[in-house]
This record gives sequence, structure tokens and C-alpha cells, in this order.
Amino acid sequence: MSSTSIRVPPPAKRSRNLMEFPSELTELILLRVGAFDMIMSARKVCKTWRKICSKPDMYRVVDLRRPNFRDYLDFHVKKIARKAVDLSCGKMIEFRINHFADDDLLNYVSDRSSQLRRLHLASCFNITNEGLNEMLKKLALLEELWLSCLCISKENIEVAGRCCPQLRTFRLNYQGLRDLDFGCDVNALAIAENMHGLRHLQLFGNRITRDGLLVILENCPHLESLDLRRCYRVANLDPDLKRRLSQQIKYLRLPNDSTKDCKFDPEIHLNPSDDDDSLEQPDSDIVFDDYQYYMDDFADIYNSNSSDDKDSSEQSDSDIVTDDYEYYTDDFDCSDIDFD
Repeated sequence: MSSTSIRVPPPAKRSRNLMEFPSELTELILLRVGAFDMIMSARKVCKTWRKICSKPDMYRVVDLRRPNFRDYLDFHVKKIARKAVDLSCGKMIEFRINHFADDDLLNYVSDRSSQLRRLHLASCFNITNEGLNEMLKKLALLEELWLSCLCISKENIEVAGRCCPQLRTFRLNYQGLRDLDFGCDVNALAIAENMHGLRHLQLFGNRITRDGLLVILENCPHLESLDLRRCYRVANLDPDLKRRLSQQIKYLRLPNDSTKDCKFDPEIHLNPSDDDDSLEQPDSDIVFDDYQYYMDDFADIYNSNSSDDKDSSEQSDSDIVTDDYEYYTDDFDCSDIDFD
């Protein structure tokens, strides 16, 4: 009599619930989500996530760079920025924003973030020179200042150098158009006179001339890296100056060097008429890889002004939460928060 083997099916794999992850791992995951989505989405999921996303350490780095929707989201993004500042409880060390900042927001950030080390501002056209000065005066611990496509004055650089003694990295970036036939050393002279402790300087697209470059080399003796890409007024340096640059600067990028490794904000557009081979790549190759945002990210904002829309939003959101966890519908709504 032949024996009959019975095949026992393997036990079904139990899908892991994200809520079962250790809190430390969940924190690491939510940190990758970023301040914007933690405030607008993650804090609404359940009690556990709300608690994690309310910890000040989750907002030590606040990155609110949004390349699109600048017109109709300006008011809301500024509210979100203030909420992130409040949640940080003074622990924020890095703040990045494009388009949406104004003088009031800078004042709000600087008054509540005295530990700020890194500040990145890009294309914030509602910022005035006076507003930027007032912020810089309160940031004595600032180590890195990155300004892209802003109309700053010589006084802004002077205030940064005088009031931020720990400043080691300064980036002043513009588009860098080849057809501009005049140079300007106002910014270069202000840097040389007020930022003697700089280690890293990036002047992408600046109109600095040979004279301004020499002054910086003479007055910034600790400079280790210098990026002069798209600074076309110093594109044809004499051999002696090139030799001095190579000897004094450890990491040097010259005006015509490739921009393929650039990771600028999307406000830095390369001039398509330029003839160097680095322009053959699409613009998407030179911006941050994490600039992928979708309309769904902003659903809460669009629906926050209508109670009917709010009810439908609560119903759809609750579908993704297990019944074992308390769902918060009153956590954050732009229409419910008043910062005035």
C-alpha cells in the first residue's frame, strides 16, 4: 500500500501593521516625510503618530521648499511654517523656504529659533532688506546662510558678517547670464570686509570681477572651497591668478566648470543660449531629487475652508486608519489656526 503525502500549505504571512513598528523606527520614517506632511497629514493618522509628530526634535530641520502653487498657497504655507516653528519649541537648527517667506515670517522664526544654524531662502520676493537684517541680528549661532535669487543689499552682507560671528558658509546665487557685459564688486567687497572667517563661499552667477576676487582672497584667509561657476566676468583669468587660486583654495570651481553636479534650488535656471556642454542636460537634472510634490499633498488645504468638504475629507482619511486607533480630525486645519 503506497503512502500518500499530504502537502501542508505554508502559513500565510501576516502583513505588518505600520503602527506596530518601534517608536524609534517610526520617528525615523516620519522624519523623512518632512515638516509639511507631518503637520498636514501624519499628525492626523492616529494617537501614536500625533504624539510623535508633536515632538520638538521632529522639527529641528524644517524644509518648506515648494516649487509650485506659489500664488494660492502663500497664505497657508506661512501658517504651516509658523506651526512648525511652534512645535519645534526653540530647537530648530535649520530652516528652508522658497517663495512664501515675508518679513513677518522671518521675524516669527528668528524670535523663536535662537538656535538656528542654517538658513536657506530662495526667491522670497516679499522679503525686504530691512526684514532680513532684523532676522540676521537675532541669529548669533548661524553657521550657514544660503540666499538664492534675492535682491539683497551690501548692508545685508555686512549685518550677516557682523552679527553672525559663527558664519562659515555663505552662498549667494543668481542665474548667471553670459550676455551681461558689466561687472559689479559690491557684494564681493562686502564679503571680504565682513566675513573673514568663511570656510566655504559659493557665488554662482555673480558679476564679480578680478578685483573683487582678489580682495576676497586677501581678506578671507580660511577659505577652503570657492565656487565661481557662471561668474562670467572672471571667466578669463590670467595664469598667475589661476595659480594662486589653485594653491590657496582646496576645492575650486571655475566659471566654465560643469554644473552637472549642482543641487541648486529650482529657481536657478540655466541660460539655454549658453554654449557649454553642461547645458545639454534638462533642468530637472540640476535640482534637488526630492522636489516631487503632488496635488494630493495639498488636499487638506483646499478642503479646509468648507465644512462640507471637511466632513468628506474626514471620512476618506478614516478609511486608512485601523479601528484600534483613535483618529484625530481636529488636529490641524488651516482655517482653524489663527496666528494673528
